[in-house]
Formats: sequence, C-alpha cells, structure tokens
Amino acid sequence: MPEGTGALREVLPKQGQLSVEDTAAMVLCKPKILPLKSVSLEKLEMLQRAALDAAQASEAAPPLSAGAAPPRQ
Repeated sequence: MPEGTGALREVLPKQGQLSVEDTAAMVLCKPKILPLKSVSLEKLEMLQRAALDAAQASEAAPPLSAGAAPPRQ
C-alpha cells in the first residue's frame, strides 16, 4: 500500500446495488412528565372545598336566634 492513503481502501461493487446506511434520522427525546394540574389550581380547589365544607357545616347547625320564643306544643 502506498503511504498516505490510510489503512482502508474504498471498494465499490461492479454489479448489484449499493446501499448506504448513513442517513440522517430524527432522534426522539425522552418525554417530559408534566403535572396534570398546576399548583395554583390545586390551591384554588382546596380553598373551594374548604368553603363548601364550611357552608355545609353552617347549614347543618341550628340557627341561633337571639330573641325568638321556643316553639309551642
């Protein structure tokens, strides 16, 4: 081998098909996991749930009236 050409020599077929496998392809990244609900939305839902619980608790308790007479029998 003459010097300067390297250790490998290019060989092309005289018959048949030539296939090249060095095609550029898209590389897909690992998917990013995103929360279904944001932190602010979760806080808002928690506040709404607390307000709803407080409203239901106040409805369940008997109303306190200051000057009302007891019911007659």
